Amino acid sequence: MSIQEEIVSRQSKEKATDIKIIDTDVHHDIASVDDLVPYLSDHWKRYITDYKWKPTKSLPFHQVRSGTKYRGDTFGENNKPPGSDFELLKRQLLDEHNITYAVLGGWFHEATVATGWYEFASARASAYNDYTIEQWLNKDKRLLGSITIPADPVAAVREIDRVGPHPQMVQIMMSIGNFAWGDPYYHPIFEAANRHGLVIGMHLSADISVQGGDFLRYYVAWRAAHPQAYMTQVISLITNGVFDKYPNLKVALIEGGFEWVPFMMNRMDAAYKGLRQETPWVKRMPRDYFHDNMRFSTQPWHDISAKHFLDIIDMMGTDKTLMFSTDYPHWDFDAPMRTLPPKISDDLKNKILFENARELYNL
Repeated sequence: MSIQEEIVSRQSKEKATDIKIIDTDVHHDIASVDDLVPYLSDHWKRYITDYKWKPTKSLPFHQVRSGTKYRGDTFGENNKPPGSDFELLKRQLLDEHNITYAVLGGWFHEATVATGWYEFASARASAYNDYTIEQWLNKDKRLLGSITIPADPVAAVREIDRVGPHPQMVQIMMSIGNFAWGDPYYHPIFEAANRHGLVIGMHLSADISVQGGDFLRYYVAWRAAHPQAYMTQVISLITNGVFDKYPNLKVALIEGGFEWVPFMMNRMDAAYKGLRQETPWVKRMPRDYFHDNMRFSTQPWHDISAKHFLDIIDMMGTDKTLMFSTDYPHWDFDAPMRTLPPKISDDLKNKILFENARELYNL
């Protein structure tokens, strides 16, 4: 670490000591699929131990910065994958940045986007949840968990009922892929979340293509298009009446940015005013669901001025929708004391860094 980096790090820790922070997007991982073996039945573990099953990689392009999407200092001993070393994550994130709570998202995409062989996907999801509890949640009360589920609603509900009562499990993670979760086929998942008082977390995955087009050729293009997928999910949830059916349900849209939210609120309101007869089960203006049922993470933070940031908040119509996230251990990690514009009020900073997430997750 250079002298300048040490100074910035020390200043960040000094400023962070008197403020509470909830990080809503932390990626913990397994070192290899062998880590799942102790949590699988004999029937399923042999696919890994004997048949050498490996998860598929669906991104077709070379990723950023030396071929990796991670910070260079987040690889553990013996080149362990970033996010797989509890002690390293604890030191680099929880302790260095004085994090009050960190919500682990995890390795959810691999099981959630599986469109076949649901039985094995369900077994892997259960194994990953048990791994998360034993190897992560049990080691630090600052860590909160997200339940990994398969895309099959019956198996997903079974897993939610099994793991949902754990006191550190606060949400169900659903991967934003190439299908819309608002479809009534998936409503049993929302019913289970509502019944257990769990948040629905939605996060992009490598399975995203671009709405209205083929899979993009470059990482930079794919990354720039992420908000399209989030918009599709929001529209699907509202028009399929998810929030009318489960009015207390909360959805956290994670790592999709937030600048697009006012645009989508206004566009959906305009469409609803002219076409509301098509979806009579939707009883409220779309912006009401944005305000009451949805929350959005700050990451990826785009370096905008305090004025423009406050303009976005004003156009949202509420200061309760944004929650802070670092996206650790990815290359575009956002440190809490160096992310929000310095010229915003302490009250707004507290809401974004802590209070909005505390209320969402009922902490």
